[in-house]
Amino acid sequence: MAIDADLVAQLTTLLENVREPIELVHTTDDSDKSRELIELLDQIAGLSDKVTARPAQDDERGPRTPAFTIARTGTDVGVTFAGIPLGHEFSSLVLALLQVGGHPVKEDEATIAAVQAVEGEHEFVTYMSLTCQNCPTVVQALNAMSVINPRIRHTSVEGSLFQDEISEREILAVPTVYLDGELFDSGRMELSQIVAKLDERTGGAGAQQAAAELSQREPYEVLVVGGGPAGASAAIYSARKGIRTGLVAERFGGQVLDTMAIENLVSVPHTEGPRLAADLEQHVREYEVDLIKGQEARALAGAGDDGLARVELASGASLRARTVVVATGARWRTMGVPGEDEYRNKGVTFCPHCDGPLFKGKRVAVIGGGNSGVEAAIDLAGVVGHVTLVEFLDEMRADQVLQDKLRSLPNVDVVLGTRTTEVVGDGSKVTGLRHEPRDGGESTLTELDGVFVQIGLLPNTEWLEGSGLALTDRKELVVDGRGATDLPGIFGAGDCTTVPYKQIVVALGAGSTAALSAFDHLIRTDSPSSTHSVAATKEADGPGDEIDTPDIASGAQRP
Repeated sequence: MAIDADLVAQLTTLLENVREPIELVHTTDDSDKSRELIELLDQIAGLSDKVTARPAQDDERGPRTPAFTIARTGTDVGVTFAGIPLGHEFSSLVLALLQVGGHPVKEDEATIAAVQAVEGEHEFVTYMSLTCQNCPTVVQALNAMSVINPRIRHTSVEGSLFQDEISEREILAVPTVYLDGELFDSGRMELSQIVAKLDERTGGAGAQQAAAELSQREPYEVLVVGGGPAGASAAIYSARKGIRTGLVAERFGGQVLDTMAIENLVSVPHTEGPRLAADLEQHVREYEVDLIKGQEARALAGAGDDGLARVELASGASLRARTVVVATGARWRTMGVPGEDEYRNKGVTFCPHCDGPLFKGKRVAVIGGGNSGVEAAIDLAGVVGHVTLVEFLDEMRADQVLQDKLRSLPNVDVVLGTRTTEVVGDGSKVTGLRHEPRDGGESTLTELDGVFVQIGLLPNTEWLEGSGLALTDRKELVVDGRGATDLPGIFGAGDCTTVPYKQIVVALGAGSTAALSAFDHLIRTDSPSSTHSVAATKEADGPGDEIDTPDIASGAQRP
């Protein structure tokens, strides 16, 4: 399986960053997939004199075929891929080649130190899909951990090629990660989140040390909480003012990471959510922003006697700031019926792009008749055996063109005016969905293997309860046209707020508005004793800079 000329040219340039010789050691047989893998590895080896490809010796052969290990020659540093990492995983392959080859892992010093401090030997196995946009984040994080600490080993397994393992372990969602033979976690995870969870599992003190270090950091002029489009925009606008800016987020990208096709980002005809999230992070990193990932906000206290607000984190750390921009976004809304939580990632899922291939030829349901639900049903119809779309209302709310497409598909049923009452399973996986007419009637059990929930979003604002900030009955943070809340120095932006239209373009604008409002607040409350002279910064920027032309003046709607 040869890669095309454009990728060859890019890969040739990237491989110039390999500093240490590496070997591509493959375990193969006479199958077509093995021949494809050997062809790919030979092609890669031909692009750099520091890369060689060879068959595994008897004592090097792994338990899976086809598979290969990228090994730093003469060391224990290496990562393993079982399958052929193309599709979304090609970037994981390229990054592994560079990092095993000595190119430094780009992570903050605290996270790298925490990985190096992990005690004992550990083996991670990640089951992934080449069509999953969330899988590369986990694969790349665990590969990086293997490079930083050779006592940690990682193998990523292409689920479609190793169906026996998928069935044996009853894996119905990707990415799913095993640690030392036991289930570790599933779903998208940043490197810092994995390290914290591993530290908790092994009883280490790394998380406590990291929390103590965070709490000792100097106060920020602007602290942004949240790493989606609103948070990224707010951080960029703040940092451009030359003031001390921090951004803390559980995962950078937020809901954008779960969005595939984005086709109305002005000047960009097409992009995908993970790519947009990566571009936003790269843009943030071009400025002096203290970026803190893998940390979940748990509480907020407004300005105290010292003029500083405080954000308490789940890790036990506390961050201080003169102003705070709340941009914690939203999450998938759940049905709230029996069996939903029990069978999450055991048949109940939220991402058709990630998990759809795991249900090839099977029967599934999609809950929700809006654009997201109908698009999910259309996508799944091309992979699974049969789709039943269940909508609570008497009509679908999706665009008519999507409804027409859905109804033209031969393996799709649409059930309207129906209430889902239970997700049914056998203790290990979903076996059916129980539902009834919304206005009353006999309950029906539909036998199926998976349920894809597509019924909207909920704001991530539980952590604000008790802070004194006003929330609506839908738990949205109340903000005015400037992004200001009812507490001085606290601002809000994006999907967690009352700003109408939960769209990427709206969040980008709201983030910049909140940051400019925070800057204006700092100017008006500046004093000689403050940690940074904001007034001096404004003067240096020149008159009128507070309404500077935005760096990001475009955006995209979520599908």
